[in-house]
Amino acid sequence: MRNVVSLLFLCVLLASLSDRAFGDEGMWLFNNPPLKQLKEKYQFEPTPQWLEHLQKSSVRFNSGGSGSFVSPNGLCITNHHVGLDTLQKISSEKKNYARDGFYAKSQKDEMKATDLELNVLMSIEDVTDRVKGAVKPEMSADDANKARGNVIAEIEKESREKTGLRSDVITLYQGGQYHLYRYKRYDDVRLVFAPEEQIAFYGGDPDNFEYPRFDLDICIFRAYENGQPAKIDNYLKWNTKGPADGELTFVSGNPGRTDRQLAVSELAELRDGEVPYLLNMFYRRETFLHAWGARSFENKRRAEQATRSVENNRKRYDGYVAGLLDPDVWRAIEDRQKKLAGAQGVSPLFDKIKQAQQETAKVLPIYHYFEQFRGRAQADYRAPRAFSSTLFQYARRLLRHGDEMTKPNGERFPEFRDSYKESLELELFSSQPVYDDFEIVKLSDSLTDMTTRFGADDPLVKQVLAGKSPVDRATELVSRTKLKDIAFRKQLYTGGASAVSAAKDPMIELARMVDGPARDARKVYEAQDEIKQQAYAEIAQARFAMEGTSNYPDATFTLRLSYGTVRGYEENGKPVPALTNTSGLYQRGAEHKNQPPFDIPKRWLDRKSKLNPNTPFNFVSDADIIGGNSGSPVVNKAGEFVGIIFDGNIQSLVLDCIFTDKQARAVSVDSAAIIEALRDVYDAQPLVDELTGAK
Repeated sequence: MRNVVSLLFLCVLLASLSDRAFGDEGMWLFNNPPLKQLKEKYQFEPTPQWLEHLQKSSVRFNSGGSGSFVSPNGLCITNHHVGLDTLQKISSEKKNYARDGFYAKSQKDEMKATDLELNVLMSIEDVTDRVKGAVKPEMSADDANKARGNVIAEIEKESREKTGLRSDVITLYQGGQYHLYRYKRYDDVRLVFAPEEQIAFYGGDPDNFEYPRFDLDICIFRAYENGQPAKIDNYLKWNTKGPADGELTFVSGNPGRTDRQLAVSELAELRDGEVPYLLNMFYRRETFLHAWGARSFENKRRAEQATRSVENNRKRYDGYVAGLLDPDVWRAIEDRQKKLAGAQGVSPLFDKIKQAQQETAKVLPIYHYFEQFRGRAQADYRAPRAFSSTLFQYARRLLRHGDEMTKPNGERFPEFRDSYKESLELELFSSQPVYDDFEIVKLSDSLTDMTTRFGADDPLVKQVLAGKSPVDRATELVSRTKLKDIAFRKQLYTGGASAVSAAKDPMIELARMVDGPARDARKVYEAQDEIKQQAYAEIAQARFAMEGTSNYPDATFTLRLSYGTVRGYEENGKPVPALTNTSGLYQRGAEHKNQPPFDIPKRWLDRKSKLNPNTPFNFVSDADIIGGNSGSPVVNKAGEFVGIIFDGNIQSLVLDCIFTDKQARAVSVDSAAIIEALRDVYDAQPLVDELTGAK
């Protein structure tokens, strides 16, 4: 990965000298912003009003990503690749909005997203004392986990009933603090604009995580309330010039997950277990998705989002594991832990974490294949590896909803608590198209993967396959289930456990078959996770005692503030400028003879003479970002929208576990390029007027 390993070593070596943030490092909490650092380095101190405005202008997409409001009438901008989930779901064989783009010339033409939820963070409350107070020293790990779950559910329910807002208790510093985040939800969201995929993802996989770039990776939605465009008090005013080289900028978004404060034993498990496990899965799925997609244009369309996601993750984790495998890097990480372990009473805590990790490892194969795997981008509920199928996800949710709703709210799995009810129903009753052929090929591959992992003679594998080959079993399950019918799903959801049991649906019966082993593995996993949380909480207290809370917690797919300057870097002895421009796009196309994936869309070729060749197109900054920040607004000191994050360069792949700003850069679309493209390429002057506030 070019200079990634040497950069990572330098970064970790510096970090071993001090645990405090350096450079423009940090994914900061909005209720604990880096005011001192900003004032000392940049002579700028954002006011509480400035921070609140940016916070409430920022948006989280439940499909995984970030965005921001950019008009008082509910316009919300994010990336094309964040909006791709919606573009896929509203497309068909006859109309491919992901490939061809979309523009609603009037509000009546705006197309409703299938099951998209937007969250806007309205307030934060520290509930650490209440959550920690529920866990008593004499409790077993299992009892402590239940007690913690009960009090969290209680806090969330009280807040939801009192405020009407989505209420989530967020774990920070691996258990050192707990904050209650209250969100305003928007679940009537409509598509306004998306460019062609070829300009949104110009350069394709070869240019992914690379720079220079020439991508118009944007997608514009509008939030509605009561059937009308939402009236937004906090939105970002548009700066039509974009940022200058060297200018201080800020990023407000929802980074998914970082591992910068993990113990050595946890990082060892990532290096030797979880990351290779994920890479194995991504390589496998990328192969079959490409093979299946190549059979027809319609296959390619149906598999497009899954293929893009897998390609992205495969490239990302290759860089991540390369850093963790470097012996000098590893030695520096160990040295950093030794320094912290020198504090009184801390060393045994790391031993507890290591022991818990060893116990967890015993159930991980069952947990990953039959319970769930957690993506690195966000800590959400995902399908188990053995059953890659939308229909299986419906089956499991219906089965478990029936079982979990018989329990008190605090004793349910978090995804079935009252606080999550609206989001669960939005996903479960989605009208997204489910294609039998794609479901069969995904499920066939994942069943084959399961069989390869556990062996064809494994009793549970035999039970799952029911005497059939993976492809025949997948075909049987997909063709016979009724779960493609929304009305049927609603009927079972309303009827509860008795209705689900009486349905005798084959996909639900498959979910029931593996539910026992899956729950058992989850129980062990969560009990050991409780032990780690308690240990990390005490380690966090030791860290706070040494440096206060002047450092930021690891990312948790919740709103964070990052900052940095627009600046280029040096690679292979050559300078890489901070900004690209429109003329560079056409030069790039000419260099590759306009062949895929560097072919410039016809619309852009036809309109070339109307465009200013010097208009900034993409730019890089040294802001601290990772996956989940996609779609995050970039703002200047005036709080104006000057760009939108859509990627990082190849050197940024190590930021999941350690920070470096020598070459690692966040890549953004320039606000100037967006306005010029909308006006001169897509004839979307009314949209330009709304974004710029023109009368």
